[in-house]
Amino acid sequence: MSKIPPRNVTIVSQDDGATIVEATGDINLAHSPVFHQSLLSIVDRKPLRLVLRLGRVSYLDSSGVGALVDVAKRVSRYSGKLVLVGPNARVKGIFEITRLTRFFNIVETDEEALLA
Repeated sequence: MSKIPPRNVTIVSQDDGATIVEATGDINLAHSPVFHQSLLSIVDRKPLRLVLRLGRVSYLDSSGVGALVDVAKRVSRYSGKLVLVGPNARVKGIFEITRLTRFFNIVETDEEALLA
C-alpha cells in the first residue's frame, strides 16, 4: 500500500449552491482524520450540493469510508446533497463490496453530479 497522503482537499468551484471539491492521494487510517476535518470545514458552510471528485484518490480504506458516511449524514441533516464523482475502479469497488452504492450517489462526471 502506498503512503501518499491526501495532499489536498481543494475547493474547485462554488456557485449556485453547489461546491465542487477534489480529493487526491491515499485516504487511509493515517490520513483520513485530515481528510475528514477538511470536508467538515466545507460542510460547515452548508453547501446545498457538495460534489466530491474522487478520481485522483488512489486508495480508500474503511476509515476513509467512515469519514464519507459521517459527511453524508451531516449534509443530509441540513437537507443538502453529497455526490461522489469519478472514483477509479479500486475505490468504486470498496463502495460496491460494502453495498454503499445504495447509500451514496456515485456518478462519473461533474455535470451528472450537478443534476443528481
